[in-house]
Amino acid sequence: MSARDPLAAPLLTDLGREYDERYADMRVSGDGIKEIDRYPAGAFDPPHGCFLLLLEGDVPVSGGAFMRYDEATAELKRIWTSADHRGRGLGRRILAELEHRAAAQGYTRAFLTAGPRQPEAVALYLRSGYTPLYDRSLPPEEVGMHPFAKSLRD
Repeated sequence: MSARDPLAAPLLTDLGREYDERYADMRVSGDGIKEIDRYPAGAFDPPHGCFLLLLEGDVPVSGGAFMRYDEATAELKRIWTSADHRGRGLGRRILAELEHRAAAQGYTRAFLTAGPRQPEAVALYLRSGYTPLYDRSLPPEEVGMHPFAKSLRD
């Protein structure tokens, strides 16, 4: 699948809307969509990337992507589950599948970031074996973006 697929649009729009809501006091309205558009859709195309959607029927309920960070590292982006479908492990399924596909494409490491107001994402990455690359004793707002890494080797 491609990030240009019409099925991706509602999920990416909803992700941008949530970014705007969570970070309203830190951004100009519409910055969430600008963040989504910061990377061209082609950055997530094979052979260096991947874009996934999890559908229920014809409705996208969760998704994610990765792109090349460097020769050995896939940078995971856009891991998202629609608010109506959270709490069912869908984000964990997407994360695991992205890791699997990145390893199959030759990457040996995954890198990702979460914002300071995304505690559920931070919890997901910690539960999934990611190593925080920041001082966890600091307040989230002081840290800013929360970087994580994980080896994709068994």
